[in-house]
Amino acid sequence: MTAPAMPAQIPVRIPVRQILPWAVLIGLLGLVALYFVSTEQGATALIANSYLHEFLHDGRHLLAFPCH
Repeated sequence: MTAPAMPAQIPVRIPVRQILPWAVLIGLLGLVALYFVSTEQGATALIANSYLHEFLHDGRHLLAFPCH
């Protein structure tokens, strides 16, 4: 009984060159989403009218951003 119960696992190498573009894209999309949730208030709006404001209204309150 000298054999181990489980064989040693070989660590998986993470291909950083393949993951980096996706990580940058997801980071940029996250920043855009954060802008629309936190800053797009309607007074100085990037998009006219208050459609986007009302669509994200509950999300603002959920994330504790001041809304009015």
